[in-house]
Amino acid sequence: MKVKPSLLMEGSLIINNILNTAMTMLKSTSRTFYIPISRLEPGLKEAVSSAYLCMRAIDEIEDHSELARQTKAELLDGISQALQSQRLQDISKLLSPYETTLPPVTLQLEDWLLFCPESIAPNVYRYIAMMSEQMAGWVRSNWTIHTEEDLDRYTYSVAGMVGEMLSELWEWHDGTKSDLTKAVAFGRGLQAVNIIRNRTEDLERGVDYYPDGWGLEEMLRYTRRNLQTADAYIADLKKGPALEFCKIPLALAHATVKIIAVGGSKLTRANVLDIVSRVTK
Repeated sequence: MKVKPSLLMEGSLIINNILNTAMTMLKSTSRTFYIPISRLEPGLKEAVSSAYLCMRAIDEIEDHSELARQTKAELLDGISQALQSQRLQDISKLLSPYETTLPPVTLQLEDWLLFCPESIAPNVYRYIAMMSEQMAGWVRSNWTIHTEEDLDRYTYSVAGMVGEMLSELWEWHDGTKSDLTKAVAFGRGLQAVNIIRNRTEDLERGVDYYPDGWGLEEMLRYTRRNLQTADAYIADLKKGPALEFCKIPLALAHATVKIIAVGGSKLTRANVLDIVSRVTK
């Protein structure tokens, strides 16, 4: 049976509305990732948007300043279990008691999950479930980090596996293959920049991601080492959307490290636009 043109048009409008909503949310939650995601090709744009917003949704739970640690852990575990059991409808029920506490990006988590293209959705769901479960563990331990190995475990939980997931998305989209070990360093390096940049705020909420005895210099060495491996990761990528995506946040990360190393704190909007313009020529 043929589908009526009016129904096809209606379905297309719904998809476009969801995409517009997702891109608006992206723009309000991430200056770093909105630009490279907005430049992606159709299909890949939806997949990466869905994945990013899902990760941002659970990250907002982990970092929430008002929720008790036990509540955070229960919510994160509940999201992981809902994904593993493929009961996405349970997520909105789980979050509904906190609709006046949690931000919109988190309350719309089920929408972001359903927005993901069907053929790659299981891969994205698997990573979001793993990340949510591991975040719950870090919440329960009060983010206790004593050694570099602890820091590696944390940065893998919240960012290294993001690099792995992106590698799967590249291959799904156009067959682009990449080194998963280097992909982990790509995510880990970006997260390390965030840790340095947010140091004051984290300490104010009682969280210290620096290993025992580490100061800024040690953290900068850790960050630069991972960013150097991230450079090798993108050097291996063939010309195409994966490379175009990755080189933007990586360039911004390198620039942020340089500013922090000389006593600055973050890139200005003008800095960001200048860097993006240079790396996308």
